[in-house]
Amino acid sequence: MPTDIEIARSVTPLPITEVAKNAGVDVKHLIPYGFDKAKVDYSLLNEPTDHQAKLVLVTAINPTPAGEGKTTTTIGLADGLRRRGVKSAVALREPSLGPVFGVKGGAAGGGWAQVIPMEDINLHFTGDFHAIGAANTCWPPCSTTIFSRATSSVSMLSASPGSASST
Repeated sequence: MPTDIEIARSVTPLPITEVAKNAGVDVKHLIPYGFDKAKVDYSLLNEPTDHQAKLVLVTAINPTPAGEGKTTTTIGLADGLRRRGVKSAVALREPSLGPVFGVKGGAAGGGWAQVIPMEDINLHFTGDFHAIGAANTCWPPCSTTIFSRATSSVSMLSASPGSASST
């Protein structure tokens, strides 16, 4: 059996516009990230629809010793439904940093039930996690400065040490 990465690299991804069309999403609602990735704009939720759907939520599972977890189960379920003629779609969240540091699975599924491009997914393909991390790194010094200025006297803020106005 080929490895997960060999399987992922053997498949040619569909253009994201084609994937969106198959899911009934108009291209005007896509925020593209290259050829094969996109976010869906929230404005889609305001579009009128008479579509009735069912939701299957896979929230928690202990991975098997072979590594099958939530993503593999979710993708396998959607594939099985499609094979039975049921139109289905999957929404997955962006993975944590665990895969990057080798402390957990790849969060892209495995075997023939995986999401591609797995390398991009595991390295945070839209940059959202980087933005959150940068904001978290920035907040402590900002909050310390705000607190310091809020609790200091005005004269301390207006004069720097050694300046003429501080004598």
